Amino acid sequence: MTQFRLLDLFCGAGGSARGYQRAGFYVVGVDNRPMPRYAGDEFILGDALDYCAAHGREYDAIHASPPCQKYSVMTKGRWRDRIAQHPDFIRTMREILKWSGKSYIIENVGGARSILVNPVMLCGSMFGLQTRNGSQLRRHRFFELSFGFVLSPACRHDRGSVVGVYGGGQNPARKHPATIGVWGHSGGASARDGLIQFGINDRRQAMDIDWMTGNELSEAIPPAYTEYIGRFLRAHLEAVRA
Repeated sequence: MTQFRLLDLFCGAGGSARGYQRAGFYVVGVDNRPMPRYAGDEFILGDALDYCAAHGREYDAIHASPPCQKYSVMTKGRWRDRIAQHPDFIRTMREILKWSGKSYIIENVGGARSILVNPVMLCGSMFGLQTRNGSQLRRHRFFELSFGFVLSPACRHDRGSVVGVYGGGQNPARKHPATIGVWGHSGGASARDGLIQFGINDRRQAMDIDWMTGNELSEAIPPAYTEYIGRFLRAHLEAVRA
């Protein structure tokens, strides 16, 4: 089986990378911060936009998860006055990806839906992601794809106890019914906007990610998402190569 090379831009600790690996890709990650726990095959410290412009054509496909602060719910809500301070990486990233001529994926949060072109939405409930105690993962992420894709799993919000993944987390004794928050630092018990936050082990379990810190989990997507997309991407690349 051909092992295609995939470039993982703004890679973080490698939630996306692990999914693409499961789909059979060799994954090279780029981030402007050191990522000692990166789950991909290679890591390059550098600017993702610059690296893609210089080396994107050397890969078979490219995944990009540009910073989402400009579009996040938290920025638009509590820190609305700071929106202008955050650059719009998505449009710039798209131009570089198109210039590369490679198949690409751009991933971002729901607030960026209007900026992404014909995005598909994936949710943890589509893949049965949950904690050991049955709290369901609802982490919606949107993907702009340059290749054909058929969305078959259904988004199923059918549980009273829910895992949200926006950061930090907290008291494992308080679980039902509750939302698991995944935003910020792991630590002591905390209530925020009426949501009870769970501990880091709950969040790792729900995301199917066992190697990340709490802050890294806050920025990650579950490998199940990119494993699913990666299967379509492989089929596309194999058809093009044939």
